[in-house]
Amino acid sequence: MDEESQLLQPPDQSYWAALPDVCLCRIFWWLGDRDRSSAALVCRKWNQMMYSAELWRYRTITFSGRPSKVHASEYESAVWYVKKFGHYLEHLEIKFLHPYNIFLTKKFQITMRGLLSCLGKRNEGLKSLSIQHLELDRLVWRNSVRRSFIKSLSFFLKKMGKHLDYLNLKGARLTLEQGCHVLNSLSSLRSRSVVSELNIEDFFSHHLAVYGSPQFNRTMAMFHGLVSLTLNYNCISDELLDNLSENNASTLRNMYIKCHIHDPHRQVIWGMSWAKLARHTTNLKVNFFFEWVMKYEHLARILLQEIPVRSISLRSCYFSDPDWSMKPTLLDLLPTFRHTLKKLTFEFNNNHESLDEELYLLILSCKKLFYLKIWAFLDVKFVERILKSQRKGQCALHTLKVRIYTNRYETDEEDRMLREIYRRYRKLIDSELNYFVTVYPMM
Repeated sequence: MDEESQLLQPPDQSYWAALPDVCLCRIFWWLGDRDRSSAALVCRKWNQMMYSAELWRYRTITFSGRPSKVHASEYESAVWYVKKFGHYLEHLEIKFLHPYNIFLTKKFQITMRGLLSCLGKRNEGLKSLSIQHLELDRLVWRNSVRRSFIKSLSFFLKKMGKHLDYLNLKGARLTLEQGCHVLNSLSSLRSRSVVSELNIEDFFSHHLAVYGSPQFNRTMAMFHGLVSLTLNYNCISDELLDNLSENNASTLRNMYIKCHIHDPHRQVIWGMSWAKLARHTTNLKVNFFFEWVMKYEHLARILLQEIPVRSISLRSCYFSDPDWSMKPTLLDLLPTFRHTLKKLTFEFNNNHESLDEELYLLILSCKKLFYLKIWAFLDVKFVERILKSQRKGQCALHTLKVRIYTNRYETDEEDRMLREIYRRYRKLIDSELNYFVTVYPMM
């Protein structure tokens, strides 16, 4: 065959056939299940790639909470995946989006029973499990369906507890007995759990004083080696802090504590309990998230000076109370943590009082502060004062996010002033800051 005829020959499949496995695996990684199945029919090499463990270690299974023909195959495909590739799975996230009625929760419960049973038989290496926002206390969950689901989940955790490193059951909304039963499943084969990251925020139903339960404290005493713990403030007690000091002193690094106005939060916690925990866990960082808990007398009972606070978030959304003032909190309480605070988030309606000066002084006092987010009634010049202090080296922010509330619908003048501020400090902003500032009419 001469050179000209060789050039006219169509290219063969050798280019694809010779593609390195690492490149082919990356291509398969971007494909959905159906496209992967179709690609696996091309040749033997591609079929073998379909069963590469790297493609199936991470999985998010989403169940729609509303009846739809489009979502009808979600339940079947979830079970298909577990049967075919479940033994590769290491990280599993399950989402059940806003269940609409009792028939869908029943269908979800039956599917999960089969899925968890199959996965328990085929998998021996699951490291993380996340099932968030089930809200099992809603009326769409019948008692029998709820009990059956909890039974299936508890049996699965009992079997997989020896491998599981991360568990996220945020928003489960269980009773005290149900919640402790589920958590106890993790340590039923041995006297302790190996989970290092545990998220039980909103795990219990609203209004429960979990902190007074000996059963809960016994359950938490089984956790040894926790690195990160996320929970509600209505779970915090002196007994819990003592358990964490004794069983997790060498490992515990982060605590994330949510305090909601509807959860009991007026229990007495001794400062010496926090001091003991901070002393035993030398690198502990505590992060607080307050929702609608804004009054100084309530915050002062919770934010004790012995706590190594890293971040504080205070959110009241659009709620406004003329009898409530943020000034004592900004001037007297939060500066207590100026040596450890690194993140501050404020979202409140302060239409009845100006807080520009108090916020500015707090920011300057927190020398380690690198993240600042404020949604409040502010003067536009507040942003310029922060940027000016940043340029002088008086603060070292990496992120600055400000939403300036105003009572006027027209914001042309404020927008013009913000553009001018950005123009003057553009070099600083572009080089040092994740910067977002806007004006928002609060009508």
